[in-house]
Amino acid sequence: MIDSFINYLEFEKRSSAHTVLAYRKDLEQAAEFVHLSFELANLESCTHAELRAWIIDLVEQGMSATTVNRKLATLRSYFKFLLRSKVITKDPTYKLKSLKTPKKLPDFVQESTLEDVLKEEVYDATFEGQRDRMVMEFLYLTGIRLSELVNLKWKDLNLIEKQVKVLGKRQKERIIPLTNGLLQNIILYQKEFEERFSKLDGNDYFIVSNKGGQSYPMMIYRTVRQYLDLFAQNTRRSPHILRHTFATHLLNKGADLNAVKDLLGHANLAATQVYTHNTLEKLKAVFEQAHPKA
Repeated sequence: MIDSFINYLEFEKRSSAHTVLAYRKDLEQAAEFVHLSFELANLESCTHAELRAWIIDLVEQGMSATTVNRKLATLRSYFKFLLRSKVITKDPTYKLKSLKTPKKLPDFVQESTLEDVLKEEVYDATFEGQRDRMVMEFLYLTGIRLSELVNLKWKDLNLIEKQVKVLGKRQKERIIPLTNGLLQNIILYQKEFEERFSKLDGNDYFIVSNKGGQSYPMMIYRTVRQYLDLFAQNTRRSPHILRHTFATHLLNKGADLNAVKDLLGHANLAATQVYTHNTLEKLKAVFEQAHPKA
């Protein structure tokens, strides 16, 4: 039934490859635990007690509350699937409670620091340098996800309309506008790209490796870390930090929360509201500094 559930995630829910892999790994770990500890042949035979024992075992291993809760969410999704498929008649996860997690605000890079990171002189005038610059600018100025950048193709960019079409989670498309500055740098990058590679050879991906193949997550990670290391050593240095920074800077400048939600490709407003905590902290600081009675 795990295979059936994975097929459901891939072909019906159209979950990302990362999500599918994580769900499979979680379920296989749970199945192995109940087999070794309780001699159960599969997860469908589990009751509340066996699943609770697995959760307790994860906690005792020192796993973080966030990770345990993610695995618990996997179990809940799986057993809901089994209920709908009429494989079971009762959901054993019904009384399992999520662990309390400390509230953590998303990290982001200060505006002045990003200005330094994106200065033209930071990047070599070679194809590699201009590609790296495009990686940094695109992640920050559009807020797209790492996987979305890796899969972005030249045909997705509309330079006349100044916009890019992004295929997000669950195959949902969204349109993101391109700033004039980013548009000009895309044109410069395109010139370097076409001098180095021919699109007729199948090089249709927007960001490519030095040999012209499709970029990959670790390549983007290395690029982001390399340039953030120059100016932002005191913060996390990952592609996702630039997405957090995109959202936080927009809200700090007074952007509408629903508009930011659409730009990020969030399914609901709750996922976007986490960024409002950072803007509230800024408002509090301004209030305490400026109000005569603060």
